[in-house]
Order: sequence, then structure tokens, then C-alpha cells
Amino acid sequence: MRVLLTGWPSFVHGEATAGDVLAMEAVYRTLRASGAECDVAWSPVLRPDGLTLEQAEPAGYTHLVFACGPVHGEQVRYLHERYARCRRIAVGVSVVDRDEPAARGFDVILPRDAPGRPPRRDLAAYVPSASLPPVVGVVLSPGQGEYGSRGRHDRIEQELAGWLKTRECARVPLDTRLDARDWRHATGPMELEAVLRRLDLVVTTRLHGLVLALKNGLPALAVDPIGGGAKVTAQARAWDWPAIVTTGRDDAPPYLDRAALNRWWDWCLSSEGRNAPSGRAPREPSLLEELARALDRRR
Repeated sequence: MRVLLTGWPSFVHGEATAGDVLAMEAVYRTLRASGAECDVAWSPVLRPDGLTLEQAEPAGYTHLVFACGPVHGEQVRYLHERYARCRRIAVGVSVVDRDEPAARGFDVILPRDAPGRPPRRDLAAYVPSASLPPVVGVVLSPGQGEYGSRGRHDRIEQELAGWLKTRECARVPLDTRLDARDWRHATGPMELEAVLRRLDLVVTTRLHGLVLALKNGLPALAVDPIGGGAKVTAQARAWDWPAIVTTGRDDAPPYLDRAALNRWWDWCLSSEGRNAPSGRAPREPSLLEELARALDRRR
């Protein structure tokens, strides 16, 4: 018996969710434990180096197993046409209409929900949670016109995004901008800080991304988007914070040194880096004291 495992993550135009992928993983483990040979078809958008449905020749399989998602639509009907000689089984799926051709094409359907059937737990719940990757907040700065041609925000953001995709982590995009009209934004500073305290690391090109991370005891990997360094670099110095990546005034792209980013990433997530912010909290509000003295001098 040789099985081809498919699902919505197999389709080029399908919408792959984390739950879909976990469900396919649960089925894959079950098939392998039963002794079946099993290949998994992936969308090239999701897994560029994986096996695709176009590459999975129907003659090489005895069974096709479709996991998760609704048994509905043209893409599922395509499976019945391409793998017509295979025994076709759907598991952990939603049946909307039993008479829809996509549903009728399966030899066996083991639904998670279907008309007249008691609901079953989704297959995504059956993959044990292994060691989880770090949760990383990403706080990026928009362009800052006051720095003129020294500003490299767009290019550095592109390079940083490309590098972040190579790191195994759960990325959380954050913005220090407050907006009471948009639920995607915090409406007050404490809401943002509540999120920060639940992270493992902040990667930021923004001054307040660095400051609020350190204030809340969180390591920050700061990247100054201004050639030659500017206020982000200055703030890192004020906090005596070492994890700062800068570029020279006359550097040509690519601007970011991935080796330096990787080195500071590892340090920030080490026990030394995680504990480092606690020793850098300001002992006194010196600028506020200077303000108070300045006000006194005007009396």
C-alpha cells in the first residue's frame, strides 16, 4: 500500500492554515505507524522544495487520503479526476453537501462534521506540542525624512524581513503607534507593554521598540536604519546595550551583516541575553531632574 496524503496545503490556490498542516501531520504519523508508505503533496507556495500534486504520478499510489478542510469545490473534484484509480479517503473534513461531486467522489468519508452526524474533534489537536520556537515581536520604523539620504528604511526593512524568514520563530508584528479607531493597534502604552512582556525577544528598527523592550526586561536586537547611526544607536549607548547593528554612512547595499544579526540573535536568546535587561533599568530619571532644575532657575 502506497498512500499520497493531500489537503488544502497541497493546492496552489488553496488557503493553508496552521490547523490544516497539523491535521496532515497527524494523519501522516498514523499512516506511517500503520506501516504504509506515504508521500505528502505540498503547494509550491507553502513548501517550494516539496513534492507537488503535479509531480505525484497517480500510477505510483494505491490510495489517496485527503485530510482536513471542506470536501467542496473544483480543487477537490480535480483530485478525483487525477487519482481516479486510487482508493480515495477523506478524514477530518467538513461535509457541507453530501451530494456535491467533491464529496461523492470519495470512497470513504470520516468527517469532523457532517449533516446528521455527531461532530468529532479536529485532527490538529492530535499532534503533541513539541519544543516551541521563541516568540519574537518585530517593531519597524517608517521613513524618517529628517535624516535625508542617510535614511535606509525601505531597503533595511527588506533585508531584515529576508533574514527573519530564515529564523525559526513565531513572529508578531507590532507597532508603537497608538490608534483608538483600529483594533489592530493598542489604544494606550500599557496595552503595548502587556504584549511585550509576553515575548521572548524584540527585533526593532525603532527607538521606542528598543526602549520599551528593555524597560520591560526583554532583550532587543536593534537595527539602526540610518547610515552612520542615529537615535537608535544613541539610545543603545544610553542603556549600555550591546545588541545593536549599524551601517556606515558610505556603505553600499546589502547593508545588514547576517553574521552579526545571527550572533546577536543567539546572544539575546541565551540566558545571558535574557537576564541582561534587568541590570540596565535607569536608576534615576536624570532628564526629568534636569527639567525640574531648569524650571526652578526660571522662578
